[in-house]
Amino acid sequence: MAEPILRLSGLTKHFGGFTAVKQIDLDIEEGEFFTIVGPSGSGKSTLVRMLAGLEEPSGGEILLRGERINETPANRRPTCMVFQSLALFPHRTVGQNIEFPLKMRGVARKARRARAMGLLRLLQLPESYYGKSVTQCSGGERQRIALARALAFDPEILFFDEPLSAIDYKLRKTLEKELKDIHKETGKTFMYITHSLEEAMVMSDRIGVMRDGKLVQIGTPEEIYTRPRDKFVSEFMGEVNLLKVKRNGAGLHCPSLDATFTGPASKGFDSGYLVIRPEYLRFLKPGESAENQVEGVLYNEYALGSRIQYQVRVGEQVFLVEKLREQRYHGRLDDRVTIGWEARDSMLAPE
Repeated sequence: MAEPILRLSGLTKHFGGFTAVKQIDLDIEEGEFFTIVGPSGSGKSTLVRMLAGLEEPSGGEILLRGERINETPANRRPTCMVFQSLALFPHRTVGQNIEFPLKMRGVARKARRARAMGLLRLLQLPESYYGKSVTQCSGGERQRIALARALAFDPEILFFDEPLSAIDYKLRKTLEKELKDIHKETGKTFMYITHSLEEAMVMSDRIGVMRDGKLVQIGTPEEIYTRPRDKFVSEFMGEVNLLKVKRNGAGLHCPSLDATFTGPASKGFDSGYLVIRPEYLRFLKPGESAENQVEGVLYNEYALGSRIQYQVRVGEQVFLVEKLREQRYHGRLDDRVTIGWEARDSMLAPE
């Protein structure tokens, strides 16, 4: 097994009496696209700032290829950060912005220009942009320029601190795919910080979910989405139906619905939540059945492009059912409906 390019061991950061990052242990493999997601205040930006050399840890170790770099200044690390603000020089041209880190290293002008031109092509920007002012570029173009400048430095690891959060939805979706393509093209190690589930799911090899300064779960997008470790992760990683349940013999009793359901096998589970993603629920026609089913009222529906989401009220419980447009429910609001799901399509999550 190859050594990880980056290893964090007991990494901690205090600000006075407040602990922003608590005892983080993490290995990042070379060439990996690793994303940390979490709500505001979870510590994810503080974590990445320590890794980039912009904050000094209060405890623990950061090892880059086995070498401790806790006190190594940012400008002496083979890493680079792409910020949300981009931090481009407005008085310089596109080419001058891209070449800046090379100029600081004393690279000759001809070699700098050749590198900048190659990066413009890689980032799908016209070579004619080399002499263009960055103030004349669109938001998406400036995002590409900032990434080109980071790549010009030829870092071993690129850190991204929510670089797409201020961009409109359509452009963000385009740049998500382009970032994934660039990651594959360059083979670099990317460590990405975001609060967006969608960004994390689209781009990442692995995801770490952060809460209150700790990494509460690490796994592939599939693992995080289909096997959340607890209620917080299940809710953070997309919309879910949560039923408070307690083990009752072979079944799971739900007091709020006064019903017993069949759940997936789970050793040691006594009480917590039965979790069902909206796409696993289905409307049952007369004569159809499912391992678990409830009857309620179709309260509302929401068009989500290629998908439609339905709200079904069962007593005080609200269920979300999501279907592809071609599988839509053919009926009316306020219909009495029966919805169901199979035990294998649900998950159990402790508090």
